[in-house]
Amino acid sequence: MLWPMIAIALGFAGIAVLGVLAVRVFAEVRRLARQVEATSGRIQRAAEDLERAAVPLASRVHEAGRD
Repeated sequence: MLWPMIAIALGFAGIAVLGVLAVRVFAEVRRLARQVEATSGRIQRAAEDLERAAVPLASRVHEAGRD
């Protein structure tokens, strides 16, 4: 009777450890998703800034080509 109780206790402990690890992984995935979202927003803003900065340069190149 002792061995089945030990097996049940170890099984429960193993499932508890897996549950704790699953919660930690879930929390880290959410944190990573927030970081990815923030980074993609920064990349988008940088692309828009680059596009705005390229417009005057493109117009100067276009005007120089007419001369």
